[in-house]
Amino acid sequence: MMDGMHRNPHSHKGENGKVAVIGGSPTIHGAPLLSALAAEAGGADLVFVCLPSTHQDVARATSLNFQVHPFHGNDLTENDLPPILELLATMDSCVIGPGLSRTPAALKVLSDLIDSASCALVLDAAALQSWTLDVIKGKTAVLTPHLGELERMGIEPDDIGRVAKEHGVTIHLKGSIDRIAAPDGTVTEVRGGNAGLTVGGTGDALAGLIAGLLAQTMEPLEACRLASTVIKRAGDVLFQEKGYAYTAREVIEVIPKVLQMVGM
Repeated sequence: MMDGMHRNPHSHKGENGKVAVIGGSPTIHGAPLLSALAAEAGGADLVFVCLPSTHQDVARATSLNFQVHPFHGNDLTENDLPPILELLATMDSCVIGPGLSRTPAALKVLSDLIDSASCALVLDAAALQSWTLDVIKGKTAVLTPHLGELERMGIEPDDIGRVAKEHGVTIHLKGSIDRIAAPDGTVTEVRGGNAGLTVGGTGDALAGLIAGLLAQTMEPLEACRLASTVIKRAGDVLFQEKGYAYTAREVIEVIPKVLQMVGM
């Protein structure tokens, strides 16, 4: 059993976590929405989604609880920075990167966004670049790469502990065995799950769940450990019913039940 979080029975709306998700591109709408759904399933009170204008209707239809802030157009541009940064100033945590375009122009705006963001950050997908470690100095940040993204960042798998300590961040290296490097340089392994979790979107769900737990005042290492355990156990629950043929959306739907199972 993992240590659960205790919620004040007299708390009000928003006091148990406000999470923003910034992601999506003209051809990708699901990635940021899966992150947002996972933050919601993890217990965050309020979830805000910033994504391409063309996807705003499907975002609103995905959850009645989402507050949708569309980009000015269908890619992240400099015009989007002021309203997004104003929003992030009121957030507890934010997921940045799922599904975002990787054009040079979009990456420049993304770098400026991460550099100026004021809340705790979970960086995934497009937000994991060779320059990422340079722009998160002094921030509370969790990086959630798979091996390919870690290589793009110029980090060797065996070096994640050293790099996490050097930059004061948490690195959650996803795989059949997740390896989580804390800011003190220690590396924790989380085992379990099954090959059905290779389905598209489970990494987006993991990032959103981590952000939801961070927003509820959980420390980054513990948030990563719990989120990894929950996603892997959700895969095991679904395997009993569906074999490997389950989706990331179904994984997310099981999150509340599994959180109860692990003692949250």
